Amino acid sequence: MRKERSRVIKAVLFDFDGVLTIEKTGSAAITEYIAKRCGLPEEQVRSCYRRYNQALLLGETTHAEIWPAFCEALGQKLDYQLLTDSFRATELDADMLCLLRQLRTEYRIALVTDNKSDRIRTILECKNLDDLFDAVAVSAELGSGKTDRRIFDYVLDQLDLRPEECVFIDNAGKNLVVPEQMGIRTLLFDDEARDFPRFRAQLEAALAR
Repeated sequence: MRKERSRVIKAVLFDFDGVLTIEKTGSAAITEYIAKRCGLPEEQVRSCYRRYNQALLLGETTHAEIWPAFCEALGQKLDYQLLTDSFRATELDADMLCLLRQLRTEYRIALVTDNKSDRIRTILECKNLDDLFDAVAVSAELGSGKTDRRIFDYVLDQLDLRPEECVFIDNAGKNLVVPEQMGIRTLLFDDEARDFPRFRAQLEAALAR
């Protein structure tokens, strides 16, 4: 990335699942891991977990609180460590992380994610990612997802930047509506194709505008 003193964009905001990770969503990563480890049908695990997912994302409950009921619904008494192991097993996108580290030398970097607090904090620690971000905004900690401007207001406040000084990258179009309305430049990442060279060219164009 070319550095320019007059650059308007000063920060790049990244979504987590589907952008920095291979799996599209955190819930998919969790349920797939549990299903494989326990020999259970993936759809069964996904269905049981889905009952609690929205409340978990907004911090209205925690994994520790729902774990007994989740296990009961599965008909299995599962060790809670299995959940933590699923966090640690999250597969990251090596190309994206390499790009993020390159951007880090010229731009401020933030993480904006609809996610569970324990999952994100565990992953950041075990993957040694904490030092890559100038700000981390997790929906479960703020009670606000990306269809609400509060999570973006929080990040802008943490970075001490204006909306027009930021680019936000997400793999879901619905999550780009609010930041666009706020004046943040947005970029949709195709998590199906995962065409990294094409994405990098799009990002360079967005940063240069």
